[in-house]
Amino acid sequence: MAFVRVCALSELETDTPRRVEVDGTPVSVVRTDGEVFAINDICSHANVSLSEGEVEDCAIECWLHGSSFDLRTGKPSGLPATRPVPVYPVNIEGDDVLVSVTQES
Repeated sequence: MAFVRVCALSELETDTPRRVEVDGTPVSVVRTDGEVFAINDICSHANVSLSEGEVEDCAIECWLHGSSFDLRTGKPSGLPATRPVPVYPVNIEGDDVLVSVTQES
């Protein structure tokens, strides 16, 4: 897997999503519960940015229709979304947050 630096850990506010692009893929990076998660930034129900939503209980809520997605698995917790969104591995090296959107073949 190729990891790409997306931001500094010190730049991430707790429970405040930050939209970044990794190799052309929109990603929402979230610091919550002492961990950092990376999830695809596009809601699987509607083509809107998840990084504009709220974070609570290790989930991110789509601001448009209210579906929440688990930051660990990408699975939706309620309607109207029924499909998960991809989640990506995160590495922390010092103050650098690194994300990989590619999988080894």
